[in-house]
Amino acid sequence: MSTTVHLSPYPPPMRALLIPFALLASPATAWEATSAPICTLTHETAEAHIRLTYDPSKPLYTLAITQKSAPWHPTPWFAMRFIGPNELVISTPQHALSDNNQTLNVADSGFGNVLDGLQFNTTALAFTEAQSVTIPLDGAAPEVQKFRACAAAQLS
Repeated sequence: MSTTVHLSPYPPPMRALLIPFALLASPATAWEATSAPICTLTHETAEAHIRLTYDPSKPLYTLAITQKSAPWHPTPWFAMRFIGPNELVISTPQHALSDNNQTLNVADSGFGNVLDGLQFNTTALAFTEAQSVTIPLDGAAPEVQKFRACAAAQLS
């Protein structure tokens, strides 16, 4: 007499049915920092594509948040709220829309507060008076540190 041991709480036929659903529920693209030719930090969620850059030739930091569904509505200000152990809210009237209003852009000579918010919190909420995008920060900290190192190396 043989004994079958199942390591999964689901019998084999049930596991076969769960595999396609597990693939559909794959996590968002991880945060990724790159350093050539300019410093870049990117992340993809179900709602949006986030891209930060540092161009040493200008020198200028940029943030672009591209919504995947509805375009951004023109508003007089843009803000980000960072939720977690080091909560912070920053805002600016100096933003612009591009790509038929799908992308909200911000540029500045310094992004210390943005980088701190991304590195030391759990969630970012990018918002205007008309709409918002939630950005999970799981895995962001080490990639933000790489982005900071790239920017610092460009300055020296």
